[in-house]
Amino acid sequence: MSTRYQHRPTESERYSAPLLKAAALHLAVAILLFASFSRAPDFEPARPIVQATLVQLDSMSPAVTQTDQKIAGEAPKTAAPRHEEEAMEAQRQQQQAAEAARAAAAEKARQQAEAAAAEAARDEADRKAAEAAAAERRKAEEARKTAEAEAARRAQAEAERKRAEEEARRKAQEEARRKAEAERRAAEAAEQRRREQERLANERKAQEEAKARALSEALAEEAQYQQAQADRSGDQVAASYNDLIRRYVSQQWRRPPTARNGMKVVLRIGMLPTGQITDVSVKQSSGDAGFDQSAVQAVRNVARIPEIQKLSSEHPAVFEQDFRSLEMGFKPEDLSF
Repeated sequence: MSTRYQHRPTESERYSAPLLKAAALHLAVAILLFASFSRAPDFEPARPIVQATLVQLDSMSPAVTQTDQKIAGEAPKTAAPRHEEEAMEAQRQQQQAAEAARAAAAEKARQQAEAAAAEAARDEADRKAAEAAAAERRKAEEARKTAEAEAARRAQAEAERKRAEEEARRKAQEEARRKAEAERRAAEAAEQRRREQERLANERKAQEEAKARALSEALAEEAQYQQAQADRSGDQVAASYNDLIRRYVSQQWRRPPTARNGMKVVLRIGMLPTGQITDVSVKQSSGDAGFDQSAVQAVRNVARIPEIQKLSSEHPAVFEQDFRSLEMGFKPEDLSF
């Protein structure tokens, strides 16, 4: 909105023009009055005028008669200055006319001064009214501008508040997004580390298991080899000691009359490392009680096998495995020698 500059008169400028007009008007009236007085003719001082009026009375008293006579005697005396009185009357009338003209001029000047003053007052009133209207307009304009400025300020403040709120909301969303992204990346990194650690742990475990399997296989192969060697050696030793026990038992066996070839009894024999037989029982019967009892009695008669003590000291594993609790089957043909 464009604003055109207008010159606004100051207080001194507003009041100087009417004052100058009023001063000029009073000065003109004074000059007119002075000029009228200066042009007035000079008159001689007025002399007293005596006028007499003759009154005819019906009654003629001596006093009245004497008075009339006296007046009649004085008439010639007053006839001489009558012309002078008339001249003075004319001069007085002329003076009155001049005074009336001066008064009229003064009245006219007064009326003109009053008209000028009224005009100045009207001008002053108009000026004041115009100034008041201008002041009202300025006040209204200032109020409008103030209202517009306040509205603009409020609008700007509201816009700034909304911008601030939007900026704060945007920053909060951005911060939340960054935080969520950081948490997601941290979770992914943690998951990746966990997977890597799990992979490494699995690899280490696999390697350890492979090493353990290899070691176990190696140990197993060695144990199997040694066990095989021991088994072969133990089997040979056990076979020889089994034969030895059969010879001891065969020496103590007495063939019962019911014994027949093809019979078989399985005995459980318990021994100590010293070779002492502690227990003998039938695990599997041959079906002939006499034959079973003859085999049990033959083992009990042996009582002790001295060679077992050497076996337990030289081959304790073989003793523990095969001879601490020994199961041995006997047939009549095995006990016939």
